Amino acid sequence: MTQMKQYQKAASYILARTDSNPKIGLILGSGLGVLTEEIQGAVKIPFEHIPFFAKPTAEGHKGELVIGKLGGVDVVALSGRYHYYEGLSLQQVTFPVRVMKLLGVERLILTNACGAVNETFKPGELMLIIDHLNLVSSNPLIGKNQDDFGPRFPDATEIYTKKLRDIATEEAQHLNLKIQQGVYAWWSGPSYETPAEIKMIRRLGADAVGMSTVPEALVASHAGMEVLGISCLTNMASGILPQKLSHQEVLDVALQVREKFSLLVKNIVKKI
Repeated sequence: MTQMKQYQKAASYILARTDSNPKIGLILGSGLGVLTEEIQGAVKIPFEHIPFFAKPTAEGHKGELVIGKLGGVDVVALSGRYHYYEGLSLQQVTFPVRVMKLLGVERLILTNACGAVNETFKPGELMLIIDHLNLVSSNPLIGKNQDDFGPRFPDATEIYTKKLRDIATEEAQHLNLKIQQGVYAWWSGPSYETPAEIKMIRRLGADAVGMSTVPEALVASHAGMEVLGISCLTNMASGILPQKLSHQEVLDVALQVREKFSLLVKNIVKKI
């Protein structure tokens, strides 16, 4: 079976279970999947029930696709995502993005929990992604091009759509919510970065570092989607503070900011 037929089979399975017509997609990172609880009239489908989806193994990732209305707007959301460090290919990691495209999604909101590299940032703050550094030396678009989605050599000048960032900034101001903007560096994981690697990443120009988002953004942009990236800064990256890093810290801080995160995303969805 060709990859395109796999995408189509997965999309057909989902569409057969809902009357929704989502133009907006959301992929919710570590500890942030709680937003799906606010989707009204929700149809919830475990990943492993959808053809060619797998159950995610990362802690804090439920592994559920949810379709319904968020603030009166049709959306499709993934509570949890796949990561390269789970031993999956990048084609598997990004498989849901192309399925979302076939569902009708035109704008994709990508969220993650990550470490702050910029020492002026603080844990608990949110950061809009303005650009990224791919430090994994691989790309989900390697291989036979999927011509039905996009060109062989896609432009990468504006993967993260400025007009969506402007809307997000405006909504944050309305909520009196401080929000940073910066460059996100993709690290393969699952080990956290060493202090020396964080120094390198900072010198390369990144403000935050995490283990997701970039593959999905590349595939979404290739397919002509507008992309908004929102990072929850859950900790200072390795070597900035004396304590060691833990995934529990990531989940704890994500839990603390979920209310303001959820309110911001709901307001953005209404505007876009």
